[in-house]
Amino acid sequence: MNRFAAFRELHHADRPLFLPNAWDYASAAALTRDGHPAVGTTSLGVAAAAGKPDAVAAARAETLALARALGRLPSLITVDIEAGFSDDPYDVADLAAELADAGAVGVNLEDGAPGGGLVDPTLHGAKITAVKDRVPELFVNARTDPFWLSTEAPLDEALRRAAGYVDAGADGIFVPGVADDDAIRTLVDEIAAPLNVLYLSDRHTLSGLARLRVARVSTGSLLFRTALGAAVRTAATIRNGGDRTEPHPPSYSEVQALTGQLG
Repeated sequence: MNRFAAFRELHHADRPLFLPNAWDYASAAALTRDGHPAVGTTSLGVAAAAGKPDAVAAARAETLALARALGRLPSLITVDIEAGFSDDPYDVADLAAELADAGAVGVNLEDGAPGGGLVDPTLHGAKITAVKDRVPELFVNARTDPFWLSTEAPLDEALRRAAGYVDAGADGIFVPGVADDDAIRTLVDEIAAPLNVLYLSDRHTLSGLARLRVARVSTGSLLFRTALGAAVRTAATIRNGGDRTEPHPPSYSEVQALTGQLG
């Protein structure tokens, strides 16, 4: 079984594929070392770490550079490419081919517009088709944002867009922001592709999403934001004279080992 087939198979297991999202080599290597067979990237984390905004096609170079670095890891890597960093489907397909050459097994391709709102689904479908035509063995997770953007009748809009994206060749459908069990159940039942849900810490459990037959659960930017918050809290605790006992960070030598043992 090749890496693409192995990744696709993870979406058809008895339990959801839990996909943590990394923002640099060290975070991806640490997650791999912790036993995750597949790791995604977070566009917010990648862009913010480079001092750039997310979702405005500003971090193409950083995204590609990270994918090349992550190609050294034994885990299966899928890359968040925002809306493809271009409105030209052939440019998006060129990027997808570069990512596949770097070792990526999948991409996450969203239909949110940079200035807010949703792009024309026909354009998004054209990007999906161009990628699959160029790189058939690349798992295209087509993200649709009606729930994320609180559009009118988000369930109906998500289903309409998902059907078009599956027809265009998408291997999976990602609907971030959906929280209600009944809505998730409807999406699972009516979308002819594995459903990816964004983990919401105040609404979801993995066991609950498994009962709803969700195929894939992503953390999005949660891990990056959590790490950022922990760094600020730790610095504040030390500054204010407190004793920092939690969390227990990895040692210097453990972090050093990430670049050697997994390379």
